Amino acid sequence: MIRSDLDSALARDHSLSARAALLALRAGADYKLLSEGHQATSAQEFWDIWAFRHQTMLDTGVTPRPGLAEAVGKLQAAGVSLVHLAKITS
Repeated sequence: MIRSDLDSALARDHSLSARAALLALRAGADYKLLSEGHQATSAQEFWDIWAFRHQTMLDTGVTPRPGLAEAVGKLQAAGVSLVHLAKITS
C-alpha cells in the first residue's frame, strides 16, 4: 500500500482516531503496513480479536483507548471485507 492509498482510506473514515492518523500521515509520519507480504485479513477475524480484548478491558476495569469501541463496531459492520492493519508513527 502506498502512502496515497492509506491517505485516501483514512480520509473516508471520519472517526477521531482516523482523523488523527491522517493528520500525522500528512505531516510526514512514517507508516508500516503490518500485513505487508501477507494477504489481507477479513474484518471478522480482526473483530473476533478486538471485541474480545475490548470486553476484557471493560471486565477488568481497564479504560480502553479512545476510539476502540467505535473501531470494534466498524470491524463488525465490515463483516468479511478484507482489511489491512497499518501502524503510523509520528
